[in-house]
Amino acid sequence: MLTRLLPARPQKVGPPTAEGASLWPAQRLRLLSFNMQAGMGIHAPHHYLTRGHRHVLPHPRRHEHLERIAHLIRGYDIVGLQEVDGGSLRSGYVHQLAHLAERGDFAWWFQQLNRDLGHLGQFSNGLLSRQAPFEAKAYALPGLKGRGVILSRFGTPGHELLVLNVHLALSVQTRLQQFAFIAELIDRAPHVVIMGDLNCSTAEWMRSAIGQRSWCRLSEAMHTYPSWKPARQIDHILVSEGLTVHHAAAVDAVLSDHRPLEVELELPPGLYTANAT
Repeated sequence: MLTRLLPARPQKVGPPTAEGASLWPAQRLRLLSFNMQAGMGIHAPHHYLTRGHRHVLPHPRRHEHLERIAHLIRGYDIVGLQEVDGGSLRSGYVHQLAHLAERGDFAWWFQQLNRDLGHLGQFSNGLLSRQAPFEAKAYALPGLKGRGVILSRFGTPGHELLVLNVHLALSVQTRLQQFAFIAELIDRAPHVVIMGDLNCSTAEWMRSAIGQRSWCRLSEAMHTYPSWKPARQIDHILVSEGLTVHHAAAVDAVLSDHRPLEVELELPPGLYTANAT
């Protein structure tokens, strides 16, 4: 009876992947990774107690908070989001990923629903891009249900850029299994970006299966958690050697309990149009 009184949940499917080559119009890409915590606005220690109800119930300033996130992401080419809500009671039945794509002028988006609690929560990963990839797939990660990875491919088959958006488990042993799974997904692909909430330090992922290959060395001072007083880095953007990184930093924005990470990289020839500068 209660569900009959509630609004219908939005059922949205993102735009299709590209037909043929998926080349970028410019040689440089700006990427952002952000655990947005479903726009709940927890950005102080006491908010875990005073705003804990926002995990299941909407709050009056949710639209304003979502607009602040939309403003943040507008300056990027690819955005990987973790803990984005696909339209439930707590988000006011707003499909947050589709809304952010529209507000941020992203031509393509892809949702991975990891935990479906019906009206109480549509826990998802999301990928936003100004260029549609030629392929995108979602994979459930080993361990308890609720963690996943989105793998997208840009360029052309055989000469491609792999971009993965991930959210890993809290358990160390489960993360090791998940890293091994991701290592198999990327195999020997030369151009790879892995971004997301890895829930671990750099030292840990370097000891895992993905640490067996070479990655560009980024800044050591990109602390992301907790957002109000960052003391450690559990969010990461890994860029494979062969891609040139021009900038990498934690973004000074307190919009959830994580801070976003940004990277600007240079693409090799064949992944962008010939007349790009």
